[in-house]
Amino acid sequence: MEENKGIKQLKGRIILKEIAKKQMEWAELKYLVLSKSQPDYKAIRALFADHNWSDEKELQFRFYIQHALAEPAKKGNSLNAYQHIWGYFKNKATEDEQKKYQKLVDNFSIEQDRLLPFLQELSLKYQEEYLLQSRLLFH
Repeated sequence: MEENKGIKQLKGRIILKEIAKKQMEWAELKYLVLSKSQPDYKAIRALFADHNWSDEKELQFRFYIQHALAEPAKKGNSLNAYQHIWGYFKNKATEDEQKKYQKLVDNFSIEQDRLLPFLQELSLKYQEEYLLQSRLLFH
């Protein structure tokens, strides 16, 4: 009986470690996926909802990532991801940075994306550790 309890605890720890690894991978990829496909982003978020992981979920995870990354860049998707990233800075950015951000949003185009380098600059300036791991910002 005690052995079964110990095995269950060990299996539980292994599953938690696997989920933690996947969550770290997702943290790196999430804004990149969001910048390409909001439906794929939402589908991946749902995979993590019950804090379990399986081979089937792994396949779905890979499928949604590949599907999203194959999508062409679209203005609305990119801006949506950038606005999520801006949320890390909106309360700490200087007035000049806030004005520059708004100007870059207002004039945004996929062909001449000046918003991405600005968000990279802010991530480095404010040392936003979570964003420093982002594949969208720092591939």
